[in-house]
Amino acid sequence: MIRVTVVSPNHALRVGLREFLGRQADINVIGEAVDLESVHESETEVVVIASVSSVRLAENKLFGILFLTDDIESARGLFDSNSRAWGVLSTDATEDELVAAVRAVGEGLWVGAPGLVKSLIRLPGRREDTGVDSAIEPLTARELEVLHFMAQGLANKQIALSLGLSEHTVKFHLSSLYVKLGASSRTEAVRRGIELGLISL
Repeated sequence: MIRVTVVSPNHALRVGLREFLGRQADINVIGEAVDLESVHESETEVVVIASVSSVRLAENKLFGILFLTDDIESARGLFDSNSRAWGVLSTDATEDELVAAVRAVGEGLWVGAPGLVKSLIRLPGRREDTGVDSAIEPLTARELEVLHFMAQGLANKQIALSLGLSEHTVKFHLSSLYVKLGASSRTEAVRRGIELGLISL
């Protein structure tokens, strides 16, 4: 069960998000707040933030953050923070996209709409400036499926069930993904997938 707090200065928006997320069997909306400072950090795993001008984190937070925005500059503070996980979605994201993103952030992943997240990740001096992107070995169709499910926050067993594979086979695909993407963890693999435009929630 993922413990979620909804943060927004807009009361109607908070109520709407709470009612929708509360209908999910694996999500427990434990509260609402008008700002991050009012969130009960020890009780919250994921904070869903909407209708705020920007996100600024002055210190490490134990919870992950899902920010709903269409202004990428307002989310810049996410990338500069040490939050354990975060995601960025457009304000017109579908309900399925919102739920998938909450689950992924709850698993400790970086997720979001490719167009928004690429702008956050592609900063001066980062790896894509070296031309590595064009040099990676193409992923197979199955590897892309596994990467997509990883971005949704599914564990190996869940991915195996979804694809009709054994967990051993899923682990094999994960190992191949790590090598091709130059990643050493699930989080880094998903981040690289977002950078390359391979993942779309």
